[in-house]
Amino acid sequence: MPIVSEKTKRSVQGKYTVEKLLGIETADNLKLAKKVEAGFSFGALERVGKTAGLSLETLRVAVRITPRTLTRRRKEKKLSPEESDRLVSVSRLLAQTFELFEGNTGAGIRWFQSPNRALNGQSPLQIAATETGAREVENLIGRLEHGVFT
Repeated sequence: MPIVSEKTKRSVQGKYTVEKLLGIETADNLKLAKKVEAGFSFGALERVGKTAGLSLETLRVAVRITPRTLTRRRKEKKLSPEESDRLVSVSRLLAQTFELFEGNTGAGIRWFQSPNRALNGQSPLQIAATETGAREVENLIGRLEHGVFT
């Protein structure tokens, strides 16, 4: 499965795409994969938080970075490839969420952070901490887009 689906690339008037949330320019999954392997700048994490309206603390938890490691990453000004990959995953879900809510980022973030019965009472943000969980959130977004309320 591509890192960035075509549907995500076409998100709300092009405003919320993975690339725009991360502050990078690439329309190619192979180029994005290379950037992930090299590790994103710390600024990418800050940019996603600012653009999506998430605190750095909330995003830190979603990307599974400990407070101590976050301090180190801020000083180093660079994320590891694993952290960068998780940031892409969270960014992809945020872009899809904003598309689901037709660009209403406030409603999208509230939904993303709220307990959801379809996710056994956990929020999409909590579930998205693992790749398997992120796929489940993606499936839920797809069902909601098609009017399947579970």
